[in-house]
Amino acid sequence: MTTLSHTGPAGGVPPTGPLPGFGDPVQDAQGVFRAVLDAMARPGTIHDLALGIEAPAPLSAGSAAVLMALADFETPVWLDGAAESAEAAAHLRFHCGCPLASEPAEAVFALVAGPALMPPLSAFAVGTEEYPDRSCTVIVQVASLAAGAGWVLTGPGIRDRASLRVGGLPPAFAGWVRDNHAGFPLGVDLVFTCGGRIAALPRSTRIGE
Repeated sequence: MTTLSHTGPAGGVPPTGPLPGFGDPVQDAQGVFRAVLDAMARPGTIHDLALGIEAPAPLSAGSAAVLMALADFETPVWLDGAAESAEAAAHLRFHCGCPLASEPAEAVFALVAGPALMPPLSAFAVGTEEYPDRSCTVIVQVASLAAGAGWVLTGPGIRDRASLRVGGLPPAFAGWVRDNHAGFPLGVDLVFTCGGRIAALPRSTRIGE
């Protein structure tokens, strides 16, 4: 996608404007969408988006790609205090056309760049009995993602059990996920991003240590 930036003279003001988005907007967005669906269908698996896109700090490449593939003018996005830079907001408005929500409960998608200070999952929209799909997908930028020792995952899409280790989350997070699952079919869905890698925990997944 063509950006609004321009090349300035040598030694002059550096280029301004949104960073480039997907190289092939249709194919790349579809690829990311399929990766998110696959991550949701197989909780605990890690997927490398491998798109090589740029994103303004504090957005990670994975978070920017997921939002560019999923968000649009009808889906309010909430940015936590660590993510709400002017550059990040401009990038998402330009590439997604999405409005920015002022409160977590108003968002269809939420981006958490500072998980240590994030609100509990109950602060986000969990849907209603009539429309459980009217809930929030919470994208959390984390310090590390690895299969192996960590949470033990069971539920739909998992044969027997899976394991996932996620670094940089607050100590209460596992309890929030258990409470979120207890309200099924209501609840939020989670996408973790680390650089250009993603993993997901839908509300149907149970976790243990």
